[in-house]
Amino acid sequence: MNKTEYAWVRQTRGILFDFCGGLEPESLTRPLDGFGYASIRDMLVHTADCYRAWIGSFILSKTNKPLTPKEDIPNISLDGIRAIFDQADALVAELLGSPDSYMDEPIDKVIPWRTTGETLTITPRKLLMHTVTHEYHHKGQIVSMIRHLGYVPPNTDVLGTDD
Repeated sequence: MNKTEYAWVRQTRGILFDFCGGLEPESLTRPLDGFGYASIRDMLVHTADCYRAWIGSFILSKTNKPLTPKEDIPNISLDGIRAIFDQADALVAELLGSPDSYMDEPIDKVIPWRTTGETLTITPRKLLMHTVTHEYHHKGQIVSMIRHLGYVPPNTDVLGTDD
């Protein structure tokens, strides 16, 4: 992944955020069964936290508390979610500024936010790809949630992005 490709990720996320900004406020927080996370808001927070955990905490060792406490989530607005993604984007930008050789150097360490002492050996490039595919997986779920709420979602596919 390079800076141009990640810009496409951010662009499609922006399309989704712009659309979510036009939803009725209760639609962003309405619980829906069958999606793993109760609401669009919860899913977006989880997705941003993934970047902060894997990139910020595991790779860069910069994010001490990468996961939003569950009790804080009900108080997070769409602007608050954007702010969490801004933090994530800054971490990704820092990672993408690393030498290419670093991206393929395995990191072997304890997963900092887990209490089990579980270790992982993985390269920064693979974890970055994980966070992006994880975001797109959940973005697909969010688009489905939007449909379940009776809205017609916008095209959030990378094919619709500017080059």
